[in-house]
Amino acid sequence: MLRKIIVSLACVVSSAAAWADSSLIDAANNQMGIQTISTYVNYTETGFGRLGTRTGTLDTETGSVPGVAAYLSTMSDWLFGNDYLEIEYAHSSGNTDYVGAYQGGIYGSVTQTSSAIFSDYSGRYGRGFKLGSASLWTPYLEWGQHTWERGVNYGETYTHRYSGIGLLQQYGLGRHVVLALNVLYGGTADSFIVVNSGANLTGFNAPLGNSTFSKAGISFDYAFSHGLHASLGIDYLAFDYGISATYATGGGFVAWEPDSSSKYTIARFGLSQSF
Repeated sequence: MLRKIIVSLACVVSSAAAWADSSLIDAANNQMGIQTISTYVNYTETGFGRLGTRTGTLDTETGSVPGVAAYLSTMSDWLFGNDYLEIEYAHSSGNTDYVGAYQGGIYGSVTQTSSAIFSDYSGRYGRGFKLGSASLWTPYLEWGQHTWERGVNYGETYTHRYSGIGLLQQYGLGRHVVLALNVLYGGTADSFIVVNSGANLTGFNAPLGNSTFSKAGISFDYAFSHGLHASLGIDYLAFDYGISATYATGGGFVAWEPDSSSKYTIARFGLSQSF
């Protein structure tokens, strides 16, 4: 769906860009702002029969988690000309719908609400290349870290770092609007889980398998004036966690974290100050 939107919008960019000039994009790239965000989570754990356990879907979590993000971006001639830097921190807290199973049961036999807290840091560095008076393409490198405090059982915390290469395409539309299309592809690193202990449950800490990491997004920046801007956008990202090793948890029992896939759709709306 996102790909279709991007293709359709790209078809009208060339005619609309004739109205605009590069100062509109400059203002969009030199600002600090705050956004309200809503992260729709689509998480699935899958079993592959280790030690005779069930195969197929083990549990899922879905739902929208509200939050807030703060960011700073700037583009200036530091090293090579049109050097681009962006840093962002986001924090979200809410609940998801959990569907799972009792130990040894079938998927769907347990349904409940689970708390969720997300914390994200990211930074980008790139260089912009002007394509006409109102178009800028910026290839960049991005690094980041993601933490999910998951409320199932007595609490589980997932973390990973990621890095990748991306491309930001910006087009001035008219005298007030900048359209931005963004894609990123890379990989996760240092994926890890901490499972908390509780009554009749012995937790463990474990490395998880890493995976590819991909993100695509579309956004609009509207300039009310040179200084005051509003933004609206949506991002889609996807990554996996690989199965952990098996850990003894006492009493002859063992435990592990199964394979999982995570897909997030993040809607954003905010205000910013250009400088």
